[in-house]
Amino acid sequence: MSPSPTTLAAFEEAKGFMPLDEGLALHRAAETAAALGLPLLEVGTYCGRSTLLLADVARAAGTTVVTVDHHRGSEEQQPGWEYHDTSLVDPEVGRMDTLPTFRRTLHGAGLEEHVVAVVGRSPQIAALWRTPLGLVFIDGGHTDEHATADYEGWAPHLAPGGLLVIHDVFPDPADGGQAPYRIYRRALESGEFGEVSVTRSLRVLRRAEARR
Repeated sequence: MSPSPTTLAAFEEAKGFMPLDEGLALHRAAETAAALGLPLLEVGTYCGRSTLLLADVARAAGTTVVTVDHHRGSEEQQPGWEYHDTSLVDPEVGRMDTLPTFRRTLHGAGLEEHVVAVVGRSPQIAALWRTPLGLVFIDGGHTDEHATADYEGWAPHLAPGGLLVIHDVFPDPADGGQAPYRIYRRALESGEFGEVSVTRSLRVLRRAEARR
C-alpha cells in the first residue's frame, strides 16, 4: 500500500534530504519487514522526514518505530558546511537541535503514538539494546567511523529475514561519500545478507533465514 495522503503531504513538507522515490522504496521495505511483527528501527532521525513513512507502516501493522539520533546534527550540518540550517540552531546553547522540529513533524502528521524517539549516540544505545528488529534503516553520520559503528551496533539485532536498509550508497565517489557504500559492500560480502532492491542511493538487503 502507499502512504496515506496525510503522511505523504507531511513528508513533502518536512525538512530532510530523502527524495520521494527513495522514500516510497523505504515504505515498501518497511511494509515487508513489518510482517515479522517486530519493531522497525531508524538510525538518523534529523527532522523526521523518513520517520513519517516508517510510522505510517507501523500504524497499519500494529508495531512501533524506534528512531535514534543525538539531534545535534551530523558533520555536514555544522556551521560552515553545505547542509547547515541556521533555523535549527538552539539560540541558548548555540548548537544544532533538531528534536523540537522532529516532534512538531510527527505531531502534525498524527503519528506520535507510533514512534519512540531515543535521544543519544547510536553506539551507546546499540550496546544496551536487546530486542530483535524487523528492519534497521541506517541513515546517520556518513563518516567511516559513524557508518561502521551503526552497522556493527545494529545489524546484529536484525532478526532472520529482517531487512537492512542503507541510504546514500554511492558506488561512484564523484556522487557522494563512500562510507555508506563500504558498509553496504561489507554486508553483502559477509554472506549474511542478500540484495532485495536498489532505488537510486537506497539499498535494501535481507538477512538470511536461520539455518535449521
